[in-house]
Order: sequence, then C-alpha cells, then structure tokens
Amino acid sequence: MMTMKMGRNLFLALAILSAGGVPMAAQWPGYPTPGPRTADGKIDYQGPAPRTAAGKPDFSGLWEPADTKKTSFNGMPPYPFEIPSTPNDPPVAQFFNIGAGFKDGLPFQPWAAELRATRKANNAKDNPDAHCLPMGLTQLHMHIQPRKVVQTPREIIVLYEANGNTRQILTDGRALPNGAPSNDGPTPWWYGYSVGHWEEDTLVVVTAGFRDDVWLDVDGSPMTSAGKMTERWRRPSFGLMQVDITIDDPKTYTKPFTVRVNHRLMPDTELMEFVCEERDGGHYVGEKK
Repeated sequence: MMTMKMGRNLFLALAILSAGGVPMAAQWPGYPTPGPRTADGKIDYQGPAPRTAAGKPDFSGLWEPADTKKTSFNGMPPYPFEIPSTPNDPPVAQFFNIGAGFKDGLPFQPWAAELRATRKANNAKDNPDAHCLPMGLTQLHMHIQPRKVVQTPREIIVLYEANGNTRQILTDGRALPNGAPSNDGPTPWWYGYSVGHWEEDTLVVVTAGFRDDVWLDVDGSPMTSAGKMTERWRRPSFGLMQVDITIDDPKTYTKPFTVRVNHRLMPDTELMEFVCEERDGGHYVGEKK
C-alpha cells in the first residue's frame, strides 16, 4: 500500500517535473485559444482581459495556479512577466498548508490547532481527497491540475480536473439560503452554496453552508459549518486571474485571514478526465508504528 506520506512525496516530485517543462498529464492536442497574440503568434498574456456583453471581465478559460517565479506546473512555457504577489501567496506550499505565507501561522482556536496537528501527524490519511471525496475548495484553488471556468450571465461553473470536481457560483442576484452559515441553515454541502455579485470589475463570491468536516489544505487546517468563505476575483490581464480568499470561521479561528491565489491562463489546450476511483486514492493509510 502507498502511505499518504509517499503520496505527498510523489505529488511533490510530479510538481517539480512539470515545473521543469514536462506536462503532468497529456492534454488535448493543441487548438488555438481565441485572444490577443504577439508578433510570433503566442498568446499575449499582458493583453487586455476579455469582457462580457455587460462589460464585466470574463473569467472563462483554462487556468492553473501561478507562482511568482514564472514557472508552470503543466508544461506551459515560462510566464512572460512578473506576477503581482503578496506575502501570503507562496505557490504550491498553500496546497499543503494554507498558512504557509503567514509568519506566525494561522490564528487557530486551541481545539483546531490540536486537530490539525493530529491530522498532519497521521499523514493526512483522512483527507477527503485520499478517499476520492470532494476536497476543500481552497485545496482545489491551489491544486496544480487545471481548472476550467465557464461564465454565463447567470452563473459561473468551475470544472476541476482534480477528482473531476464541479462547482457552481450563482450570479443571478439571489442571496444565500436562509440560515447559512449555521447548523439551522440548509443541508450542508462539501462546497457549500456560492453566490456572486459585481463590485465594479471585481467579482465578489460568498460561500457558506459547508459541512462540519472541511479540510482547507492537505495538512488538515479545518473549517466548520459556521464558516464563510469570501473570494474576490479579478482578471487584470488576459493571462492572469487573481483570487483573494478570506476565511471567516469564528468557531475555528480567532480572526478572519486572507490568502491570494494567482492563476495563469493555459491556452491552446483542454481538460482531460480524471477518475479518482480508478487510481490509488482509496489505499492511503496512516504511517505504521
């Protein structure tokens, strides 16, 4: 059997290989993505972001997490310009520890710090991802496998290659279901309920109604049904999408905290299917004593 520790090391090895220009998984054969091109025919990442008929930024496209060192995880060419960053957005590290960019770590409540330490010590064997269950939305934001955003006037759909997961963000003007976030609210979901509204060129997405057993990262930083996640989506250029994620869960953390995830466009390719049950996700076990 493969332990979670071995799986983690394998994940890191694959990340390093793909950052060096070897695609992590073969995608569709190349087909040109519509958009601005440079004189040599390549996508102009610094070109203007596309806009919808209503004049708002259009986030549609295939994306991967981007780091500030101009590397790619999926075999794409080096990023052609420096990506604006903050101290709280280290690449890849957030996937394992969402608080990697914080000098003093996350503001855990005592019980949450103890739970995270236990999960990490047990090689994260109970992470939903290790059992082919939906992983936390923050893990999906930071996962090196691509995600495809499909935007319509009434909703945004995010298709994650990782575990074949799907998320819907409703932008038709509705509010969150009554009672969310709370145990008296609607039936809790792995991904909660997401509604979005525009503040000029920023899409503000509020998500609540989570289950009580959310993992924010591989190491097991928890979030409960009392938690709320607020994202601020921006597309400052054709090839860059930035999402600032604020976690507010007073049951788990002493104060809200925010991390930034940069995403770079992956042009001229498409998603491939990923079926977790066909792989070894169900065979992770804790470290033997």
